[in-house]
Amino acid sequence: MPNPQPTSPGDPLDVEANPQPSSPGDPLDVEANPQSTSDHHRESADPVTDVQPTSPADQPTATADRHTISTRDLQGSSHLTQAPTPSPAVTTDGVAVRLEVLTLGEAMVSIRSKATMRLGGEAHLSVAGSESNVAIGLARLGHRAAWIGAVGNDEPGRLIQRTLRAEGVDTRYLRFSDESFTGFIAFDQPAHDITRVSYHRRGSAGSTLTADECIRAMETSQPHLLHVTGITPALSPETRLASLAAVRAATAAGVQVSLDVNYRARLWSRADAAAALRELIPHIHTVFASDDELDILTDATDPIADLLTSAAEVVVTAGSKGAWSHTTSGTTHRPALPVTVVDSIGAGDAFVAGYLSATLDHLPIPARLERATATGAFCVGAYGDWESLPTREDLTLLAHTHGTALR
Repeated sequence: MPNPQPTSPGDPLDVEANPQPSSPGDPLDVEANPQSTSDHHRESADPVTDVQPTSPADQPTATADRHTISTRDLQGSSHLTQAPTPSPAVTTDGVAVRLEVLTLGEAMVSIRSKATMRLGGEAHLSVAGSESNVAIGLARLGHRAAWIGAVGNDEPGRLIQRTLRAEGVDTRYLRFSDESFTGFIAFDQPAHDITRVSYHRRGSAGSTLTADECIRAMETSQPHLLHVTGITPALSPETRLASLAAVRAATAAGVQVSLDVNYRARLWSRADAAAALRELIPHIHTVFASDDELDILTDATDPIADLLTSAAEVVVTAGSKGAWSHTTSGTTHRPALPVTVVDSIGAGDAFVAGYLSATLDHLPIPARLERATATGAFCVGAYGDWESLPTREDLTLLAHTHGTALR
């Protein structure tokens, strides 16, 4: 594929070349072992665990549904695995702290059963959450990503902290609450190609995220990009205000914002979702939505054209049909990849992670879609929200013939 050409203004992320030195409020300017007497406290910051990316690797993305993904040959697509251009970073004592992506939301403990849960049997314990999935995906691709959220001061909350830190996600903004519990989500499979989801999150710590926390994180981290979803504002009035405050703060700071609609009917009605998410739209640079979610964002007969009056890019996913990126310059489509779908949960988050990764690497729209469809393909090929997300080195595996044994 030819080398990507410089992109138009407002298309990929515009990263400043010479960031200013950090202020006294820099996120690394904290005690190594802070003591707290309040009911809500943050973890101690570990510059090594929280800041360093786990891998220089980078990956593509893909859309998915519960059936076979359609076709595209990756052979020769060198941009999928090229190393990211190093982003400038503010340093404190030689430790890079400038974030590329900041995201906020609720992370939960997940329980998965491969059969009907009411019958008992084996279950797998892990971590789930749209925004934390994206953060993990970006970290595996070699980017510096941070997650803002609250968990209970309990063992499930410690599992979330440990998992995110192990995956290289910056968790300095994670808050433990003594007053609320860590939410959890249960997945079971009543039929081979159907996954059933049960939420246990009402009143959870994740629903107590505040606007002040998000504004402080924006001010101290100075990320290149803020990513939000339509899940967080659905959790509580507080998280709705927090989401709005975060995108407003980002806009004021010149930080580009991406929104993944991620509509969840069990959390709120389409009317409630529309009221909340349309407040965010004036601040959004890149919109991610499935083809059946566009009407939540606008009542216009041509939703794409209407959204492009404020957003720079609207990315629409359609499962096995692939994905489309719409800008005022035109529309680009890439089909999904030919993989056998094992579990489609998390595919949308994987797609977003791949797309944002390629955006941060200043790749043109076709390459962004290719990376996104590739990361999605990795996700649906195994069980779990994020466990099979690729590194950059992994991306080359999609060029091998199906069933190949690498010896």
